[in-house]
Amino acid sequence: MSAAEIVNKVWNYAHVLRDDGVGYGDYVEQITYLIFLKMADERDKAGVPSPQSSPKGRGGNGVPREYAWANLVKQDGDDLELQYRHTLESLGKEGGMLGTIFRKAQNKIQDPAKLERLIKMIDKEQWSTLPADVKGDIYEGLLERNAQDVKGGAGQYFTPRPLIQAMVEVMQPKPTDTVADPACGTGGFLLAAHDYMAAQATSKKEQRHLKEHALRGNDIVDSVVRLCAMNLYLHGIGGDSSKQAEGSCPISANDALAKEVGDDRVDMVLANPPFGKKSSITVINEKSGKKEQEKLVYEREDFWATTSNKQLNFVQHIANMLKIDGKAAVVVPDNVLFEGGAGETVRKNLLERCDLHTLLRLPTGIFYAQGVKANVIFFDAKPASKTAWTKKLWIYDFRTNVHMTLKTKRLVKSDFDEFIKLYKAENRSKRRPTWKAGPHPSPLPKGAGETGRWRAFTYDELIARDKTNLDIFWLKDESLEDTENLPPPDVLAQEIVEQLEAALVEFRTVEEILTDKEPLNV
Repeated sequence: MSAAEIVNKVWNYAHVLRDDGVGYGDYVEQITYLIFLKMADERDKAGVPSPQSSPKGRGGNGVPREYAWANLVKQDGDDLELQYRHTLESLGKEGGMLGTIFRKAQNKIQDPAKLERLIKMIDKEQWSTLPADVKGDIYEGLLERNAQDVKGGAGQYFTPRPLIQAMVEVMQPKPTDTVADPACGTGGFLLAAHDYMAAQATSKKEQRHLKEHALRGNDIVDSVVRLCAMNLYLHGIGGDSSKQAEGSCPISANDALAKEVGDDRVDMVLANPPFGKKSSITVINEKSGKKEQEKLVYEREDFWATTSNKQLNFVQHIANMLKIDGKAAVVVPDNVLFEGGAGETVRKNLLERCDLHTLLRLPTGIFYAQGVKANVIFFDAKPASKTAWTKKLWIYDFRTNVHMTLKTKRLVKSDFDEFIKLYKAENRSKRRPTWKAGPHPSPLPKGAGETGRWRAFTYDELIARDKTNLDIFWLKDESLEDTENLPPPDVLAQEIVEQLEAALVEFRTVEEILTDKEPLNV
């Protein structure tokens, strides 16, 4: 069967378990555990050498034989449920990729008959014989189905793949680079970076670096960390080399904001930090002079501003993660561009201490979480300087007059062709605007061959704006003027829903700030 057919077959069974109270996210987790055990069993039977197969009592990929796949397949009824539960608990105590995938694992399928049916369904497929890209496609398909069906849950961890691919293409990670994502979700950025770097890795040294040291990721949610680890594993990343098997894993479960960045900085960061304005943690620096009463306070002297806004904290954290001349591409919501107070401080420092050279305004309707208005900021880390490093900020407005939906007009990679072309990754000094200013600023006339979506603003222009507001747009919204060429009704309805949901998020944020509640995480 093709990857799509396997996805459909495996996913259809999720609906059966849904009736028993097993959520889609829990279902993908259970699939993660079972596919790994089945693959370990296949490798063991095929005699594929594994660094952890030599210890007595262990099989492929270090799985103790008492918890191997064969012991699940031969059980049924209550004995199966007991065996499965003990397997999850024991493997979660292991190290390396094995321990990461089974970290805090629990059985969510309480009906032994349905668990047995799921095991038999997976047992029919030969997973190890599938190419890594096919296995990865199957798993990515399951993750995307989960994001579609659980809009308020897994959707927050699933960045549209066309957007990720476009970001990686303009960032151009080298096979010798170290690439990190401090909010890795299911690993989309790391996988795309790996594929781009692998195409260039020609020497054994580069290939070994790519396998063992090139990628780093972490996420604060345990269940997401295991999904990411499995995603990397099924794409052939990690888990096979001796160093990976002995205890290290490119993905860790921790709060990226919990401690200051040490000397171990990276060449590139690609990230989409979780949305949601307020955090229960307030990050403070020594200069602030006061500490808010929170359950836990992080003292970060390397931060530029004290704020409970998670996105602003991630921007500061990512800037500190980079080596000198290191590069970052970060998805941020609109409020990061215009929020006052700490937001203004962060933007000014970013303009002065880094080269904030590009901003991509994204269309609405591309994320599984509704009502999201987001952008991508691109910046390079620079050494200390008396003058601001940012000379020009180039903005590509891919939002105005663009109508996207998840059903009728999905985002595709070719939608970013013009942006990638204008970005001039090989030499940014060759950038030229597609927007021209006349006596009264306006976009180029229709038919001029360019969209007028690309223009630059100097540092002096940016710093002179009220609160250093970077939420800049100049194109006219044609839907407000041309009633004869309105978008289709379903697109209009979708936009109305998104606007209402975005407003609801803002109202809830105000309520959270006033009552000191946890934020709505979209």
